Amino acid sequence: MTLPNDPFILFSFLNTQLRDSGMTLAAFCKEHMLDEKALTEKLKDAGFRYDEAQRRFR
Repeated sequence: MTLPNDPFILFSFLNTQLRDSGMTLAAFCKEHMLDEKALTEKLKDAGFRYDEAQRRFR
């Protein structure tokens, strides 16, 4: 899976994917063979944090 490089577009893309699939970030990353730590770090650098309870970045 190719992800958007821009962190703001990535934020929107991931939240849409997580909402539509109903998956947690960990499950989504595992299914799509993505590096969860790298994704969260990239979004953290842009000011976003993953909310496990709501299954979305904020």
